[in-house]
Amino acid sequence: MTGGVVHDVLDPDSERGRVYRCLVGRPQARAAELAAGAGLGEGAVLAVLRELADEGIVVACTGDGPRGDGPRGDGPRGDGHRDRAWEALPPGRVVEAVLQSDAVRQATARRAGAELERLYRFARRDAGTYGALEVVEDAAQVLAASRRLQLAARHQVRVIDVPPYSGSSAYYLDQEVLQRQRMAAGVVYRSIYHGCAFDDPVAGPNMARMMEAGEQARTLDDPPLKLALGDDDLAIVTLAADGRPGVVSLLIRPSGLLRALAAVFETLWRLAVPASVSAADLQIGERDRRILTLMASGATDDAIARRLGLGRRTVVRRVSALLAQLGATTRFQAGVQAARRGWL
Repeated sequence: MTGGVVHDVLDPDSERGRVYRCLVGRPQARAAELAAGAGLGEGAVLAVLRELADEGIVVACTGDGPRGDGPRGDGPRGDGHRDRAWEALPPGRVVEAVLQSDAVRQATARRAGAELERLYRFARRDAGTYGALEVVEDAAQVLAASRRLQLAARHQVRVIDVPPYSGSSAYYLDQEVLQRQRMAAGVVYRSIYHGCAFDDPVAGPNMARMMEAGEQARTLDDPPLKLALGDDDLAIVTLAADGRPGVVSLLIRPSGLLRALAAVFETLWRLAVPASVSAADLQIGERDRRILTLMASGATDDAIARRLGLGRRTVVRRVSALLAQLGATTRFQAGVQAARRGWL
């Protein structure tokens, strides 16, 4: 399966996602029925179904059941396809395909980080060979550059924060004041934190306070680099200094390298798990685990209630709480996030 197509299938706002979601709830439905449910024209639905059939996400059915003969003969593109019924691949298999695709993306991001470190070493030998890059080794200059980045941002500041967390309490307090000012001015902060950030006695409380103030935060087990991006105007990459204590920062101005770093951030953002300061977010009971499993398979609230012997109101409350806990807007997304956390 193609990664982009599979991710779209789990997105309820995409045409692929709307058609697939309708088909999950309507076994062996025809294009006209799906068009009404998805709010699309029948021609658009047929085009989506053919695309999903090519990816093995849906199959056309004969009178005897599902059939995936492909573009020839009586398959999904054969004569009479408008009158064919269609069946969806089980959502659990789609979620697994998403996780496999994400693993490939994460490996790609790690390779990008390794390439960036090699670029840093090259730049130290001859910084003048790449005009968009400036090497800064003085700690005070690095802090000043970070402040300039945030003050100049008009739309958003994107951050990947990884250990070691060497900043003092005073540094974090100063950063909080600046960040609150910029968010009040309408600048969006999106931050990816290392999974251990909650455990740090200084960085952890700062992270919690900024989330409460409106920062969009996610966590990732092992981000490949420390990065700050101010709009598309400036990036700061911080690396461990070679052969001595301390760090060195690379200031990167508009260039192909800056665009590549922005793409790395967005890839990692999609892989990361929405963060929560609630201790309950770190664990899940067996009942909720079973509810999540059924949610990921596409079961309705009524079906979950019957399967688990629970009241419908109880299921509705728990589904709503689990969606909020996982930072998900759909059951499919909840299944993906729960799988990433090891809950399923």
